[in-house]
Amino acid sequence: MSADSRALSKLLRHTAGERGLAMSLDGRAAIADVLAVLGMERGRLDRAVEENDKQRLQVDGERIRACQGHSLAGMPVTREALENSWERVYPTEHLWHGTTQGVVPLIQREGLKPGRRTHVHLAADQRRRTGADVQLRVNPVNLVVYRAPNGVLLVREVPPDAIVDAVHPARWSQR
Repeated sequence: MSADSRALSKLLRHTAGERGLAMSLDGRAAIADVLAVLGMERGRLDRAVEENDKQRLQVDGERIRACQGHSLAGMPVTREALENSWERVYPTEHLWHGTTQGVVPLIQREGLKPGRRTHVHLAADQRRRTGADVQLRVNPVNLVVYRAPNGVLLVREVPPDAIVDAVHPARWSQR
């Protein structure tokens, strides 16, 4: 990911409030305002959006936003407005969440919480988060699941009883 793409993602996901960027409740900001805050030209912004490897940035006319992954603190976005801008989906297969081995016992007791973010990220494919020590298999039956424009699946939280299994990467090659 380019430095410009990282700067845009950071601003639109985490630091808009502290940098004084006006933003709608679903995370949209005027491109002209973003360019002014970052001291960037439009061509650089367009390249950064196009080259973003996670397709995290979304341009709609003269507005831009990060599709998902927003911090709660210091950001003008709300969970409700974000959810209203995403597609509600009804998965029938298990979903996956990548994490580290050390936090698995805590997650098994308390479930998955978004921490300082608006939502927990899930994936339909267990290999999507290849750098994770452990993949948690999640039963989506009683979860309200949304899909952001870049395909990331999101929920407000995952209760402990929805976590079916913890799969370690070493076991993947045996399947």
